[in-house]
Amino acid sequence: MGSGNLSRLLLQKITCSCSRRKLHFVAIRKSPADDISPSASHTIHTSNWRASVKEKLENYNIPGETNSVCIYKVPPNMRWVEKKAYEPSIISIGPYHHGEQRLQAMEDLKWRYFHRLFNPEQQHGVRLEPLMDAMEKLEEKARSCYSDEVKLISPERFAEMMLIDGCFIVELFRELQQKPNWESSFIKRWMLPTLRRDLIMLENQLPLFVICELFKLITSTTTETTPSLQKLALGFFNPLLQRDHLGIQKNQEEVEGKHFLDLFRSTILPTIPADKYPARDKQKHMMRSISELTEVGVKITAAKNDCRPLDISFGKWKLNMGRKLTIPPLYIDDHRATLFRNMLAFEKCHRLCHPDVTTYLFFFDGLINSAKDVGLLHYKGVLHHSLGNNREVAKLINNLCKEVVPDMDESYLHMEVNKTNSYFNTWYARKRAVLVHHYFSSWVVGISTIGAIFALYLTLIQTASGVASALDSLHDNHFCSYIRDSILLPFSGKPSTSNGPTAGEDESKG
Repeated sequence: MGSGNLSRLLLQKITCSCSRRKLHFVAIRKSPADDISPSASHTIHTSNWRASVKEKLENYNIPGETNSVCIYKVPPNMRWVEKKAYEPSIISIGPYHHGEQRLQAMEDLKWRYFHRLFNPEQQHGVRLEPLMDAMEKLEEKARSCYSDEVKLISPERFAEMMLIDGCFIVELFRELQQKPNWESSFIKRWMLPTLRRDLIMLENQLPLFVICELFKLITSTTTETTPSLQKLALGFFNPLLQRDHLGIQKNQEEVEGKHFLDLFRSTILPTIPADKYPARDKQKHMMRSISELTEVGVKITAAKNDCRPLDISFGKWKLNMGRKLTIPPLYIDDHRATLFRNMLAFEKCHRLCHPDVTTYLFFFDGLINSAKDVGLLHYKGVLHHSLGNNREVAKLINNLCKEVVPDMDESYLHMEVNKTNSYFNTWYARKRAVLVHHYFSSWVVGISTIGAIFALYLTLIQTASGVASALDSLHDNHFCSYIRDSILLPFSGKPSTSNGPTAGEDESKG
């Protein structure tokens, strides 16, 4: 009895437990989520992503097109080639690199200049309030010169940045103008080349109208005659192209620009002749190398120092048989390469300017293909450098245009390059190139060629003398008899014709 009851109780518990599990399983199977068919689930997911796309489309605000933007971030493909050419080394100007930890050491230098300018103990000093008011008024206009990234900076912080950075630049230029022998107590000698390099970078700029306003307010309190801001800026940046400050043309002091990089670029742009039409057009070919040009007889000459760096000409010389390519001297090193890289980046980003510097750099990129080309240009006085060897110079110049597409449809050198290529394909130029390339490629090959020509000349003289001495014999005997003797001589042992008395006959006559 006891065991039977226990068995029944165990059976009841097992049955109840199985019933509860079954009910729980059925409840799970009948949940609302599981009642949805696969096709209905696909419909829900499809409607969700479509609704998300429509919502993003409605909420996305496209920034309006504006012509005021003139200070850009360098494109990633150009930055990848030479990153340090676009990022400042010791000082930040403007919002793009503002607040970076590696540049904080120079922030103290800015405040030293700022304190000296607005020192309360200084008599007839500059008042701070007018400058602060001016920066507040120009804040929105100046902000529109940058990309959308600067919207993260508050208006108050942006105005403070313009005031501190702009006053530093104005005081630096004025100090260098007043103390040409470099007697500054704040800036060491090693800083000046690096400052010049940093202040010309595209991402390290302030709008020029901001600095002009600060310069006007600061210099209005002094009775001394102060040169214009453009003249001070060009005097500061001219060493980047090895240009003497006194050699600046008068019309260059009146140039305008969006910022210092654009201002300096405006002073080197080519002078387009009035009779050159169109001024810029499609360039059909790339420039030939200097080695190829010299082989076809093109003379390379350095232009005078009073012309602009981009003024390149191609014309006739030597009774119109040869051609002459005139190029202004170019001084190249790492700092000057930074200048060209940033000008190139500005022309690629700013659609309201002509790509003249881009055309100029691609001209030199085609002109130089090897260390030999660098040596030839250096010998002609066209290219000067302070790098280790010619191979490094060739690599530096060829890398300037790396990851950049040339603007072939808007080249100011379209006539010069197309004329050079047309002359290169003439019959005279091609034959001269073959002769020079194979027989006068070096002085050793040239001497060997001249020696072979001289030996051939002597051989011809000797042959002519032998022919002349045999003419008398031809008068006495027929030419066919000499042919017969040459054939029968191996068999007969003596010729049948007599060219003159033998030795025995001479003795008998004697």
